[in-house]
Amino acid sequence: MGALPAFLHPAAYYAIRTAAALPLILPPRESIRCARDLGRLWAGAPVNRARLRRAAANLAFVYPDWDEDRRLALAVRAYEHLFMLGVEVALTPRLMNEEGWLRHVELDRVDGALRALMRGRPTVMITGHCGNWELLGYTVALLGYPVHALYRPLDMRPLDRWLRQSRERRGMTLVDKFGAMHAMPRILARGAPMGIVADQNAGDRGMFVPFFGRLASTYKSIGLLAIQFRTPVVVGQARRLGWNDTHDRPVEHGFSAGEHARDDCGVRYRIEMVDEIFPEEWESQPDPLFYLTARYRRAIETMIRAAPEQYLWMHRIWKSRPRHEREGRPFPNVLREKLRALPWMTEEEAARIEEQSARDAEFLARHGLTRLP
Repeated sequence: MGALPAFLHPAAYYAIRTAAALPLILPPRESIRCARDLGRLWAGAPVNRARLRRAAANLAFVYPDWDEDRRLALAVRAYEHLFMLGVEVALTPRLMNEEGWLRHVELDRVDGALRALMRGRPTVMITGHCGNWELLGYTVALLGYPVHALYRPLDMRPLDRWLRQSRERRGMTLVDKFGAMHAMPRILARGAPMGIVADQNAGDRGMFVPFFGRLASTYKSIGLLAIQFRTPVVVGQARRLGWNDTHDRPVEHGFSAGEHARDDCGVRYRIEMVDEIFPEEWESQPDPLFYLTARYRRAIETMIRAAPEQYLWMHRIWKSRPRHEREGRPFPNVLREKLRALPWMTEEEAARIEEQSARDAEFLARHGLTRLP
């Protein structure tokens, strides 16, 4: 929307508001089914061919043993998920209220996060572009712990104002990412939880840690804040249930509303925590910041593997490259030692990451690039 002339913003705003209201006309399940069909059509549209190829290429790297048809099918399902997510976000303010949220959400392995919140400790809550990241903040706020969520303001001011009002209706506060480095320390100092979608590419100056066996640029600021305030870091996702090909296992360590959760509207999610990282754990490591950043990236990878059809594979996940790759230099000894110091890292895995880095450096040099396409 940044290229749209300002005088067209009001018309575009009302058009978008009208489109956002359409899912409220049909029954929710029908709206979601229509969105899934539209996502499948858009995935195969000629104008989207390059992004679909990118999604399939990313999947080929992560799942090299899969055949091409299986990877392409999953890439299409990722588009179905994206369009379904758009409808679910429009429905969220109506469905996620004090009386009805238990019909749509199950809680699994969230006791550690809730203990930290109940004690009033500042908590950094991390997720990725997997599942429904919007639903996480809504649910935590409905549990009585208003979340401050980092977000990028929209260029169209009327639309941005509407977004803020709809998200903050249930107690979630949006924090402008461009002023976040000043705002987040004040929020954590008050003991409030901070929610961050943390799998974006952080550019050439980010910290490069493993992600699916390849170095990925990751923001340093999240780990620096957690270390400064000695705050627990909790990693989790809201994973869609009921539309998957596989059987959804019962909740093992949490809360389910039983049959009430299987609502006919079709909006049903399981909020599951996959890792809790405490100060005592990173403080004992040779490089606490590298350890913490690598560990929450690893947790995001675990969430994606649990439901790969609910991840946005069309993103340029490994776009930015570390300096040694851009400049064609050998793999740094310091980085090699940091990788091998990670408690979960095997010698074979570390060697594969180093070999992949050499292949990426060769690709950049051969094509005269500084970033991966």
